[in-house]
Amino acid sequence: MKIAPKRIDAFLKTPDPAARAILVYGRDAGEVQERLATLVATVLDDPKDPFRLRELTANEIKKDAAILRDEAAAQALTGGRCVLRLRAAGDDVAGALRDFLADPVGDALLLFGAGELAPRSALRKLFEQADNAAALPCYGDEAAALGRVIAEELAGFELAADARAYLLAHLGGDRMVTRRELEKLALYMDGEKEIALADVVAAIGDSSVLTLDDIAYAAGQGARKALEEALERTYLEGVSPIAILRATSQHFLRLHLVRGRMEKGEDLQAALQALRPPLFFKRQPAFREQAQRWSLAAIGRVLELLAEREVACKSSGMPAATICDRTLLEIAVRGGGKS
Repeated sequence: MKIAPKRIDAFLKTPDPAARAILVYGRDAGEVQERLATLVATVLDDPKDPFRLRELTANEIKKDAAILRDEAAAQALTGGRCVLRLRAAGDDVAGALRDFLADPVGDALLLFGAGELAPRSALRKLFEQADNAAALPCYGDEAAALGRVIAEELAGFELAADARAYLLAHLGGDRMVTRRELEKLALYMDGEKEIALADVVAAIGDSSVLTLDDIAYAAGQGARKALEEALERTYLEGVSPIAILRATSQHFLRLHLVRGRMEKGEDLQAALQALRPPLFFKRQPAFREQAQRWSLAAIGRVLELLAEREVACKSSGMPAATICDRTLLEIAVRGGGKS
């Protein structure tokens, strides 16, 4: 069964009892892990219970497809329902899972986490089409969801409107990164309760979140030197190449939305106002220029390229940083002139 976005929160609190297996997937790795943890908590009082929570790997399943049935049927020494969790699932485990769902045993809940899965993915299609399985997508926090996360992490603070707009514009690509940056901001306030824009910039202004923004804008602008400098800073902060590619995809998706509206006859200002979350005012001039520079078709080709290269980072055997750097340089070369 495919869980619609508006039903996800309710499903996470009370999963459909018919779902013996649940897939949580998408480009927001932090949200994937957070939702997996929420689902574990619906079964286990202690989410670290070693007797009732069992971790599996794709290699284990590929070597022995029967392991799903064996583990699902096994009883915990302490009693109670068990959870089987596979954090990095792919299409290579779809066959074993299909066999299990056709004739499930035991009562264990099977949880599968995965990155971006195309609509044609065998694993995604299996979860969406099976009556006893469910698929939950994670595509990054939109304005409403991000606003809720900000409210949760900054409960008890008074957040100025421009400070909130800044957070909405710079967070949301990865749920774990978002929470970490908000925690940093709360600690920075050191007992003060009123958060101004200057506080937000001071607390997260040098963070990887903003550096990712710098990378995306530099690539779109064709600014190769700025791109190289931002990449170097980001790697030093420990950000993964895949996170960099995804942040750049988010930027070009927003460009695609604005450019698409422009080609339907809207003026640039009206198209910009449709963005959610809204653009931070300091980024508006560069974004405007890129929205006029890049054609809709060229933006589409960049989005396809980014998706292909993310897959290559995971499967080609080449160093992910090398693939990421070459991809962004290629985009920057395209962005150096009319595209």
